[in-house]
Amino acid sequence: MNDLHGKHCIITGGAGSIGLAAAKLLRAQGARIALVDLDRAALEAAAARAFGAQTDGIALLAADVSREDEVERCVGDAVSRFGQISVLFSNAGNFGAVAPIETYPTDVFEQVWRVHVLGAFLTAKHAVPHMQSGGSIIITSSVAGTRGDPGVYGYITAKHAQTGLMRCLAKELAPRGIRVNTINPGPIDNAFQKRVEDGLGAEIGRDGTEFFNEIIPMHRHGTPEEIARSVLYLASDQSSFTTGIQLGVDGGMSA
Repeated sequence: MNDLHGKHCIITGGAGSIGLAAAKLLRAQGARIALVDLDRAALEAAAARAFGAQTDGIALLAADVSREDEVERCVGDAVSRFGQISVLFSNAGNFGAVAPIETYPTDVFEQVWRVHVLGAFLTAKHAVPHMQSGGSIIITSSVAGTRGDPGVYGYITAKHAQTGLMRCLAKELAPRGIRVNTINPGPIDNAFQKRVEDGLGAEIGRDGTEFFNEIIPMHRHGTPEEIARSVLYLASDQSSFTTGIQLGVDGGMSA
């Protein structure tokens, strides 16, 4: 039931570790992948590492998900290349800053909101008309979307907002047979999380990585590959009756 042969999957944030791990796994299951990222050069380098010369069934598309004209163009290019969309993995993200409310930069808050919330909204807006019954939309949220931490205003607020977006989409699209869920990773062993932990560590006055490992019941960070396996579940027919949920993949952190 994980078979994705003939399926067309769009993955935003494709140059990052989670997007790339998902692309590799979904491609291994037969999906054709439109891999999207803001930075074309970074996207090409990431795809080369992941797929080498095996580029059949892979399209690389550069777009800023916070700009509607670029999202519309990108989705149109993907549909022209691979046809109807089966899976939208809305995974683009940025972190922002960690700072007290009185000094948190307003422009940074807006930048984080635009990528996570507006970006997820726009990709859904332009992908949904090209999706049929059995389709799946997966939005990368975070364990941060289930909790609060001091100073993480942009990121945590945006992750909570994505839950509201997901629930609206899930209710609207269920009659069409399109499932919509968020995946909520805990701390992952990657460069993105390292930047988060450096910022949080400076704010709380201790090592950020140690802090997270102490509060994760499994006492370790996850891997991009572990997140990708949960993405595959939501992308495939294994989750045919699953919609409107937050799928926590966090080592028990949100328990």
